[in-house]
Amino acid sequence: MSEARAVPVSVPVVTERRCIVTVHAHPDDESSKGPGTIARYRAEGVRTVLVCCTDGAEGDVHNPALDAEAVKADLKNVRRQELEAATAIIGYDRVVHLDYRDSGMADSEANAHPESFHQAPLEEATEKLVAILREERPQVLITYPDVQDQYPHPDHLKVHDISMAAFLASGDPGAFPSAGPAHQVDRLFYVTWPAERVRKMHEMFVELGLESPYDAEFLARIDAHVDDATHKVDITGFGHIRELALKAHATQVDPTSKWWFGLPSDVQAEIYPFEHYRLALPVPEGEPQDASDLFEGLA
Repeated sequence: MSEARAVPVSVPVVTERRCIVTVHAHPDDESSKGPGTIARYRAEGVRTVLVCCTDGAEGDVHNPALDAEAVKADLKNVRRQELEAATAIIGYDRVVHLDYRDSGMADSEANAHPESFHQAPLEEATEKLVAILREERPQVLITYPDVQDQYPHPDHLKVHDISMAAFLASGDPGAFPSAGPAHQVDRLFYVTWPAERVRKMHEMFVELGLESPYDAEFLARIDAHVDDATHKVDITGFGHIRELALKAHATQVDPTSKWWFGLPSDVQAEIYPFEHYRLALPVPEGEPQDASDLFEGLA
């Protein structure tokens, strides 16, 4: 399999201060959800800030080339180092850790831990995020959808909850007055899952005579998926970022996985150069048509 490589691109430079804040649950979520978008906007001069809510210490070691027991003994620090490497690849200007403990899955021992993100009072976690929003003063906030039935991880659900609450509270001078001067974020987006990308990948596996990792059951789910995105961001020239950033999370991603990296790197980067988002707040009046810029129409 050919190696992912940087692709030189010419991009316009933004002169006014624009900023995106993304909120993710664990180290590696930033690399699987929208990394090309962040890389593109960073290249255009937009300030990019990641809020990582947990330490990821409940994650499994999925890379058979690593000594799982040794890694697990220091997984919190290992995953933070992996996050530093991945965010450098993506191009985040700042990474903020909320420093909650990974909650693990529902009904697990980790889920009941008093220091877990799941157990954190909503108001406490919201205030932490409000303080970041008021400091950074972004126009765009990106978080997880309201419906997460495919993967209802407690930390992902909590990310949605605090993001919605913080979006509403950040612009209210009477809310969390100690968190800094009020700032109203213009737009909150959900990062969504483009089923079309998986369809095209499966077709390319078949076309190249390669075994597709997507079985009939998974493809049936893809066929039933309805894409509710309002914005489709073109990441041409930045498609390689996802593979590079994911591979930086060596404990979490098997570099030989056909699911993640089964196609040649250049094909994988170019086959579907788009990432999808749904405008959640303010609630759009009708669905935007062919929207491609998360900042479109903002001063």
